[in-house]
Amino acid sequence: MPAFVRPLSALCAASVLAIGCTRTSQEIDIHADHVSATTVPTSMIMAPGDASLPAGASDVAARLARSPRHGEYVMIRTGPSDSVRAWVVYPERATKAPVVVDVHEIFGLSTWVRGVADQLAADGYIAVAPDLLTGRATPDAGADTLTQAVATAAIRALDMPTVQRQLAAVGAWGMALPAAEQRYGTVGFCWGGGTSFAHAVASPRGLGAAVVYYGTSPATASLASVRAPVLGLYAGDDARVDATIPPADSAMRALGKTFQPHIFAGAGHGFLRQQDGKNGANLAASRQAWPLTIGFFRTHLGR
Repeated sequence: MPAFVRPLSALCAASVLAIGCTRTSQEIDIHADHVSATTVPTSMIMAPGDASLPAGASDVAARLARSPRHGEYVMIRTGPSDSVRAWVVYPERATKAPVVVDVHEIFGLSTWVRGVADQLAADGYIAVAPDLLTGRATPDAGADTLTQAVATAAIRALDMPTVQRQLAAVGAWGMALPAAEQRYGTVGFCWGGGTSFAHAVASPRGLGAAVVYYGTSPATASLASVRAPVLGLYAGDDARVDATIPPADSAMRALGKTFQPHIFAGAGHGFLRQQDGKNGANLAASRQAWPLTIGFFRTHLGR
């Protein structure tokens, strides 16, 4: 076992304290316990980060401004009477690419989420980041992201079966692109991480992998329908979320499903966004988690 991964046995005692371990698929976990804004005080701005990682909150705008990849906003029809706005980024490659659907936090399609999509494209994937709050909430004029109050209210109002239907439609739209392979994966963060795991429960056609960043696990009773392998990437200092890992791990093992959880000691919830936090632990976690993410997609989606 890698040194940076805390053994799951150490979490078992904590799991009895969690209220999220027996959540139903209808419940929504609001992951608002990290900074929502992508802007930080000038005194905290870091030097440009590692170009092999998604940009952190402090340098994502600059990274996007100099990206050589083609990104564009699109509207994707997700049902007879609904559509979602999405940001699509294409890799620079001569062959068709698998698709990755980038599922946002509660704060909607922020600049940081678009930065993750750009890095996925840099790693060779067609990245589609849908705004699952399309038509429900918009940032204030000049703002990058929703306020916590607006975001929380909008997320709580979502119908989760509708969200899963829309994600499946986004995946199908991506696979239908001329430059795409006929397989896709999901990666989600905080609320989006739990939603990504729930998408593996839904297991629509074409889904080949699901990656969860610090999102709570589904109810164990729902895991029998999982067909796609799941990778979980968690912060060590995030007991609320981490307490939901052991029940899911035990159930997935018993069912013969693939679930690979990793817990990064000292890191905080939202570490990939806040790479300059926790005295270096968030950056260390990011440097380990992102290669695991891309390696997982390489294995299950292809290059």
